[in-house]
Amino acid sequence: MLILGMESSCDETSAAVVEMADGVRAIRSNIIASQIETHRLYGGVVPEIASRAHIEAVTRITEEALSAAGVRLSDIGAVAVTSHPGLIGALLVGVNFAKSLAYANRIPLVSVNHIHAHVAAAYLTHPDLKPPFLALVVSGGHTSFYRVTDDTTYEEIGGTRDDAAGEAFDKIGRVIGLPYPSGAAMDSLAREGNPKAVALPSPALAGEEIALSFSGVKTAALNYLNGAAQKGISVNRADLAASYTARIVDAIGKKTELALRQTGLTTLVLAGGVAANTHLRAALETLCRRRRVRLAMSEPSLCGDNGAMVAAAGYFEYRAGHFAGTSLNASALDHPEAAV
Repeated sequence: MLILGMESSCDETSAAVVEMADGVRAIRSNIIASQIETHRLYGGVVPEIASRAHIEAVTRITEEALSAAGVRLSDIGAVAVTSHPGLIGALLVGVNFAKSLAYANRIPLVSVNHIHAHVAAAYLTHPDLKPPFLALVVSGGHTSFYRVTDDTTYEEIGGTRDDAAGEAFDKIGRVIGLPYPSGAAMDSLAREGNPKAVALPSPALAGEEIALSFSGVKTAALNYLNGAAQKGISVNRADLAASYTARIVDAIGKKTELALRQTGLTTLVLAGGVAANTHLRAALETLCRRRRVRLAMSEPSLCGDNGAMVAAAGYFEYRAGHFAGTSLNASALDHPEAAV
């Protein structure tokens, strides 16, 4: 069947048409309207500006997705939309547009969790992937581990206590003068430096808990930069980027190995925007080879926010009979059903 997937949780408006069935995982189109250049002026995403940009783009990119796929709305079997978590104003644009589109054309509507969608992107790269597996989602807003028991059942078993890995990369990248968003630039710069040049604390919390904290390593890096500035010492940006990246990647690797050991799962899915980081991908490849665990990573082009991943997740929600109605609302929460 053909699924129209719609994503507007942050600063990318995206619509995609994906064909999903038993043994079929085909992206017919995946149109993304990025707001990076707009938000770069402010050094980060401005929610109000993001919401307005979604309003301006959503109709156009939906028409482009259908046209690029060579289909009409009458060919679409379901409309899948990210409803949570994310920026509430941005989410509301996508949810209300998708509701109207589905209702007016009598197409089934399904609600998609943004985190689950990132994981579902792996199905598009690895068509034979099936649960159960361990999913690690690393992005600007999340660094979390999930036990995935079936295509729509996710149990969070650990993650960061504070900042996300992506936020930590962006913050230090911005301070050392890299363009927003800083993830890709930090990745490249780190390849030029010495990963042992700067002593930094590990974000991996001690003990057998699958827990991370990135605030400490971020603060340590800021203190290093401030101390050097006060002494008039020039900082080697490549060495700092390499050391900072190495500590973050090493910590994630340690807790990933702990999660694999505790769950006994033999497949690891790496997803989210930071899953495109070459250092993290290499470290987890080494870990999985050593433990004889299958590693399923999305193609880098599918690691960021996009409609294709929403369509993939939506297919499984549709197949499970999890339909949404006109009462569907957006939520900034990871688990809106648990809110009081």
